[in-house]
Amino acid sequence: MNIVAIIPARMASSRFPNKPMVEILGMPMIGHVYHRTKMCTCLSDVWVATCDREIVDYIESIGGKAVMTAETHQRASDRAAELFLRLKRRL
Repeated sequence: MNIVAIIPARMASSRFPNKPMVEILGMPMIGHVYHRTKMCTCLSDVWVATCDREIVDYIESIGGKAVMTAETHQRASDRAAELFLRLKRRL
């Protein structure tokens, strides 16, 4: 059985703009989230779903997997669902 984690992220948050790329102890927040999620041994894979090229580029630069999603999503679960449907088609 494949268990995949999907981390939704976007730069345009109204409460905390640019939050995923804010550095914490020398690493962007999204990097900490990605690395911690990868530590979970029950997961088959980890993906980041985002509408921001900056996040995709960063995740790929650390060896991770990220996909550009539509900018029109209203919530994080919509962004995660888009990636889920793409991954489901691959199986």
